Amino acid sequence: MGSTGPALLAPAVFSEKGMQVEGGSRSQPSSTEQKVRMYVGTQQGCTSRMLQFYKRCGVNHVCGSPNEWTLEGLLELKKRCSDSGITLDMVPIGMPRSVGLLGDAEHRDRQIEQTCNQIRLAADAGIPAIKYNLYVLDVLRTGTTPGRGGSRYSTWDYDRASSKESATRHGEFPATLFWDRITNFLERVIPVATEHKVKMACHPHDPGVPPGGYRGVERVLGTVEGLRQFTDIAESPYHGLNFCVGTIASNLENPSEEVFDVIRYFGNRGKIFNVHFRNIRGKRHSFQEVYLDEGDIDMFRVLRVLKEVGYSGMVMPDHIPQHSDDRDGLQGLAFAFGYIKGQIQALRSAS
Repeated sequence: MGSTGPALLAPAVFSEKGMQVEGGSRSQPSSTEQKVRMYVGTQQGCTSRMLQFYKRCGVNHVCGSPNEWTLEGLLELKKRCSDSGITLDMVPIGMPRSVGLLGDAEHRDRQIEQTCNQIRLAADAGIPAIKYNLYVLDVLRTGTTPGRGGSRYSTWDYDRASSKESATRHGEFPATLFWDRITNFLERVIPVATEHKVKMACHPHDPGVPPGGYRGVERVLGTVEGLRQFTDIAESPYHGLNFCVGTIASNLENPSEEVFDVIRYFGNRGKIFNVHFRNIRGKRHSFQEVYLDEGDIDMFRVLRVLKEVGYSGMVMPDHIPQHSDDRDGLQGLAFAFGYIKGQIQALRSAS
């Protein structure tokens, strides 16, 4: 069912101006005609200490996890955020990243029903969105690369990856099986999300791997074509993406040019529910995750295109470089918050 190789961004599909894309999508107003409706958000925890830190940084929207996945737990989290002047926009699913993919049919059915129950609970608590993953392999990296000021940049180099030939404990997981499991999950979960008006935001596979897979697993959501196929299954305004700019870029051959029309494709279709704002240096199969201001991607242009397609949700830091003097990550996080807020303000001033 569909190709799992590198997506081809043919001109007929992704035009530079993004005004017409395959499938007859309507033309969008120019960026100067759109209001800036996006805002900085975060996903790094909702303790009282962290909520105060977000507020000091001018961050008023979060994705946070409840202490317990119950209605009471969700309402407590929502109140804790509200008491700090912060809005709970989204929660991560309280399920494994492989939800609905692994185990026997009974186990998968049980996980899918639990997911449906969590959607109902989120709706009852007035939480409008859930983010989730559909992973068999977790995030793949080959170590770190030295960065500025003694930072460490998380790195993926497929040519240096070890154990390529050793299958995972789950055995072979070809594309056909992956698509069957994904389709079953979506056809049961998305109607519940639609009924209860809770957006389901799925993260792409990070990173994509060559055709044929890695350690026996084909990562079908690791190409633009795979994500297109994914969003076409169980079509609904409540079925879309946790659009990770860094992951999308790292799955392209020429990310500094191609990523913008990918944003247009999914943004024009209303499929971007949340944005992970991450920059990289490199391309498909070989990249480093760097600070927002030094990668190959023009991040201000990313925001301009998000404005162009009318995106109106959170823009959140993700995978910030690490440093031994910043063990809790707050220095890097504060830098990212300020960078995003400053760029959004500049975008708004230019409107």
